Amino acid sequence: MNRRHLIASTAAMAAVLIAPMAVHAQAADYPAKPITIIVPFAAGGNTDVKTRLVALQLSKLLGQPVIIDNKPGASGNIGMELLAKAPADGYTIGMGSFGPLAVNPSIYPKINFDPKSMVPIYLLEKSPLVLVTPSDRPFRAVKEVVAAAKQKPGVLSIANAGPGGAHHLSAELFEQSAGVEMLGVPYKGGGPASTALLAGQVDLMFEQTGAALPSIQAGKIRPLAVTSPKRLSSLPDVPTFTELGYPQVQVSNWMGYVAPKGTPKSVIDKLSGAFVQAAAHSEVKDRILSQSNELGGGTPADFAAFIDAESQKWSRLVKERNIRIE
Repeated sequence: MNRRHLIASTAAMAAVLIAPMAVHAQAADYPAKPITIIVPFAAGGNTDVKTRLVALQLSKLLGQPVIIDNKPGASGNIGMELLAKAPADGYTIGMGSFGPLAVNPSIYPKINFDPKSMVPIYLLEKSPLVLVTPSDRPFRAVKEVVAAAKQKPGVLSIANAGPGGAHHLSAELFEQSAGVEMLGVPYKGGGPASTALLAGQVDLMFEQTGAALPSIQAGKIRPLAVTSPKRLSSLPDVPTFTELGYPQVQVSNWMGYVAPKGTPKSVIDKLSGAFVQAAAHSEVKDRILSQSNELGGGTPADFAAFIDAESQKWSRLVKERNIRIE
């Protein structure tokens, strides 16, 4: 072996030996500076508020400031696009959710990021929905809604918070499962849709359970069924859709945290462990449970499998119902 080949071989061997040590050092030293969490929705909303609570605990656990960067727009697509372009070093991560990671790729003609390239870190929560109707409407059971919808197809109105959201897709899934057609009425957000419901401008709405509870307790709206696998402790007398013969109508408006493609596994594991501890903090845990939501948890691999299952479910519905956002 000549001297040139010997030098090259020695360098290659050194690189192989050094690489694992570099990764270990990176994990051991991480984080050495502030971490930014991109929230692809406006400040003050549910996902933003919860992420700020989580960030406070993460900062204490990791010993570095955790900064929230709100990048709203295009149902979360803008923030996720920025995350996809961020350095894969663990210092920029994102709040990923139902829409951007599982639904938007199927309903938007073009998005500038690949949800499948994101690296899952931790699933924070799952939020079930409840089908509600104004208290002055005659419906007291889902079967009555189905009967009325079959008698007059396309007449019963059902509000949603905009096309492609959990409110909208829950209604589409219910209509498909029950073999009925209703009149979907989109609003610019859950707030306006809920206001229309309370004003009696629409007949029905799939609403976030936590958001609906005050109006249910005040007797302004009537709950008919929940989209959770089991009955909720906050609404023990309200049946699940599965109980009523519609097992397909299981929906949660979930949220968790993801990183750009290429983020080292050692960093992902360290972040995942910190998220587990942050989510267990009483302030975070109580906030989630007080809204009738379910704690997430699990490993990054569990979260990845969950996202994949959700993507398949909703892409199939979008195709079968011909749902599009132009």
